[in-house]
Amino acid sequence: MGNARRNLIAWRAMIQPAREPQSDAFVFFGATGDLAYKKIFPALQSMVKRGKLDIPIVGVAKSGWDLAALVDRAKKSVTEHGGLDEAAFAKLVSKLRYVDGDYGDKATFEQITRELGGATRPLHYLAIPPSMFPKVVEQLESAGLAKQARVVVEKPFGRDLASARALNATILRVFPERSIFRIDHFLGKEAVQNILYFRFANAFLEPILNRNYVENVQITMAESFGVKGRGKFYDETGVIRDVIQNHLLQMVSYVAMEAPASTDAEAIHNEQAKVLRTIRPMSVENTVLGQVKGFRDEPGVAATSTTPTYAALRMYVDSWRWQGVPFYVRAGKSLATTCTEVMIELNNPPQVVFKEAPPKMGNYLRFRLNPKVSIALGARAKTPGEAMVGAPVELSVVDLAAQRGQMDAYERLLGDAMNGDPTLFARQDVVEAAWSIVDPILHGSRPGQGDGALYEYEAGSWGPKESDVLVEPVGGWNTPSD
Repeated sequence: MGNARRNLIAWRAMIQPAREPQSDAFVFFGATGDLAYKKIFPALQSMVKRGKLDIPIVGVAKSGWDLAALVDRAKKSVTEHGGLDEAAFAKLVSKLRYVDGDYGDKATFEQITRELGGATRPLHYLAIPPSMFPKVVEQLESAGLAKQARVVVEKPFGRDLASARALNATILRVFPERSIFRIDHFLGKEAVQNILYFRFANAFLEPILNRNYVENVQITMAESFGVKGRGKFYDETGVIRDVIQNHLLQMVSYVAMEAPASTDAEAIHNEQAKVLRTIRPMSVENTVLGQVKGFRDEPGVAATSTTPTYAALRMYVDSWRWQGVPFYVRAGKSLATTCTEVMIELNNPPQVVFKEAPPKMGNYLRFRLNPKVSIALGARAKTPGEAMVGAPVELSVVDLAAQRGQMDAYERLLGDAMNGDPTLFARQDVVEAAWSIVDPILHGSRPGQGDGALYEYEAGSWGPKESDVLVEPVGGWNTPSD
């Protein structure tokens, strides 16, 4: 090999980030819980099937179970959520261990150490309530299980800005930021990642995605189902903590951020943090909260609950690009349909050539994230006949074949965490910037019929009609339809 070739290889090694070592074991706390049943076991089976998981797997819980009981539950889990693959499941079981014990008991963590064998770089998944994070993190440190390890924590990351900062401080005392993976499964979805990709991979979009051409941006996350037996959890959480502070503000950041310097995780997170810091903190005047009729009758929900199951927010991004453009975000339970959609509506063209003056000319960019994934451009085309008049048309990009066989969000994210790739996880400052936006309405008075009151709405509707006031200046909500 010549000197020039050797020098080139050495130079590339210096400028390229070092490859992170892969985790050599997977430990998940809360192994008998709902999240493990619905998401983690199916993801683990898929990883095994794809040949991406061949390490010890240790489930931890305090349920009075043994390994046989956990295997039985895992089998029911994968059968119900995705389908049982006999060969992959058998291999998964061969790697599975179980530790039954209290999270505050030193003996529990001594048993985890024994089950790990010689593994030195475990990935610890805390599929447990956030209130238990500090106890587990401290026990991991005491047992020597935090060295060279990584930790995955589930949302919500705190209940407000103050608790998020306290939680981050607790975890950062034991794990460095590069080893902390704050999981938001929404970011693992292909459709969400496509917002970022489509924006910056297509040159025709950049000149128009700004205050000069965009009239408004609307993001809707509608769910036709209710709390599904999670009444107690939801009564303590509410729609803002459940999906707006995390899922929807992450989507806002993808729509509004500037182009990152690269696809490196730090570059993307830097732009997310930057744009979230420019969003004005929410106020009562820009917020409408609602509660679906019958919510207080759910098991575990207080009879006098004021927890919102619906929220509509009008946001402003005070950046050079977006100054003055309203961003409308709404989410709710028991609405008319289940759908998540981003609609970027453009200004009407000047009415000097074709003097058509409908309220909306139908120029927009739309991202449909579920249930049918699509990217669409709204335009106008001439209708047949002698008159020079047009009608709205939609140019849609839908690849149903490409959607089949995709990795589930949890499978993708677990694999990334094991590989030490933080790109699709939330960084501490991004989480805290998002909490800063919604904190005032979490701790302030409710809008509506007096302090503490919510607007009630019927199940199967689009939420309280009072939210229509927010969007009157832009002609109303762009309600998703089939």
